[in-house]
Amino acid sequence: MTMTMTSGAAQRPAVFGDVDRAARRVLATNWRRCATVPAAGLYPHQWSWDSAFIAIGLRHLSPVRAQRELESLFGAQWRDGRVPHIVFDPHVDPDAYFPGPSFWRSASAPGAPAVPTSGIVQPPAHALAAWLTYRADPAAARARGFLPRIYPRLVAWHRYLTARRDLTGAGLVAFVHPWESGMDNSPAWDAPLARITPAPTGDFTRRDLHHAAAAERPTDEDYGRYVRLARDYRDAGYADSLRVHAFAVEDPLGNALLAAGEDALAAMATELGRDPRPHLAAAERLSAALVSTLYDPAAGMFFPRDAHTGALIRSGSVGGLLPLIVPGLPVAAALIATARGDRFRLGQACPLPSYDLTAADHDPGRYWRGPGWINTSWLFWHGLRLHGETALADDLRRRLLERVRAAGFREYLDPLTGAGHGADDFSWTAALTLDLLRAA
Repeated sequence: MTMTMTSGAAQRPAVFGDVDRAARRVLATNWRRCATVPAAGLYPHQWSWDSAFIAIGLRHLSPVRAQRELESLFGAQWRDGRVPHIVFDPHVDPDAYFPGPSFWRSASAPGAPAVPTSGIVQPPAHALAAWLTYRADPAAARARGFLPRIYPRLVAWHRYLTARRDLTGAGLVAFVHPWESGMDNSPAWDAPLARITPAPTGDFTRRDLHHAAAAERPTDEDYGRYVRLARDYRDAGYADSLRVHAFAVEDPLGNALLAAGEDALAAMATELGRDPRPHLAAAERLSAALVSTLYDPAAGMFFPRDAHTGALIRSGSVGGLLPLIVPGLPVAAALIATARGDRFRLGQACPLPSYDLTAADHDPGRYWRGPGWINTSWLFWHGLRLHGETALADDLRRRLLERVRAAGFREYLDPLTGAGHGADDFSWTAALTLDLLRAA
C-alpha cells in the first residue's frame, strides 16, 4: 500500500516516531484493494464505523485513500439508505467469519446492493469522518468530486435512521441489536437482552474464539441472543418496527454521533452551495431530544432508554459520556465532571473504561464490559477540545499515546494496567493514534 504523506507528517512529535511508523505499517498491512479490515484474523471484512475511524487516520497519510475507504463502504448502501455494519469481501472464505453472507442473505432482501452485506447497522460516525477527510485536502477532494458523491449518500443514511429507526416517536434513533451500538457486549444491554431466548449453541459456530480467548469475548448464552435477534430481523425482511424488534434501545452515543453528523452535513452543504439550515435544525432537535429524554442530572450522564418499556437503563457505559461530541451541548461540564470522578477516573484510567470502574460487574478484560478502547477515548478527547477543555484533552492525548506505545495496537486495553486484549494490529487503534500524533 503506497501512501502519499501530507504536511501533517511534519507535525509528528519526534518522541513518538516509532509509534507513527508502526501505525502506518498496520494500516498498510490491513488494506484490501479499496478498504481496510479491522484486524486480519478476527475481522476479515469491512466494518462500518471502523471505516469511519480508519478514514480519520488515513486522511493524514493519503486523503485519497481515506476518501476511498468511505466511498467503498457507501458503495454497499442499501436503497432505503441504511449502511450495513459489514460489507463482505468476496475474496475471503465465506466461512471465515460468523455470521457470514449465508446467514444474512442480503441478496434476497429488497433494496440490498449486489455485494453481500449484513442487514444491521452501526453508529453513524461517517459524516464527521467525511468532513474531516475533506478538510485534510480540499483540492484533492474537489478534483475527485468527493463531496458531491458522498454528501447525498450521507443524507440518505441519516434519513433512514431518523425516519425508520425512530421507533417511539421521541425523535431519537433506536438500535435493534447490541452489535448496532458498536459496544456489543456492554452491561447496558443485559436487562433488555434478558428477555431474549438464546438460539441453541448447536445452531451456530463461533469463529471469534479461534482468534481470541473466551474470557475476553461474549458468553455463548449472549452470543445465542445475538444470533436470535439477527435471525428474527432477517426473517422479517429487515423491516423496522417494535413488533419486529424484541430488543430496541435509544442509545446516547448513536444519537450524539447523528447530531454531530448533522452539524458536519451542514458544513458540507455550505461548501456545496446548498442550504445548511435543515441540517442545523436537525442537529438542534437531536441535541434537545438527547438532553430531555436520556440525560439524568443526578447521575451527571446519559443513559440508554428501552424503547419497549420507556425506562432508562441505568448502567454506567462510557457511551453515557460521549454526547460531549455534540457542539453546544448544554450539559458538557457535567459530563466532564463525571468522567473525572470515581466511575471513569479521567486523568488516571486510560483509555477511558468502557464501563463504570466501581460497578460490581466491571470486567477489565472482557469485550465492552470494562476495558478501554481508543475510539471512545478519541471521541471524548474530540469533545474536550470542542468544549474548550484543552488541558484535559492534551493530558488524555499524551496518556493514550503512551498506552499505545507500551501495549501496541491492541483492540482494547485494561484501563488501569494498560494490558492489551483482543485482536493485535487493530486498524482503528492505529488510525486514531495517527490522528492524535498530528493534533495541532
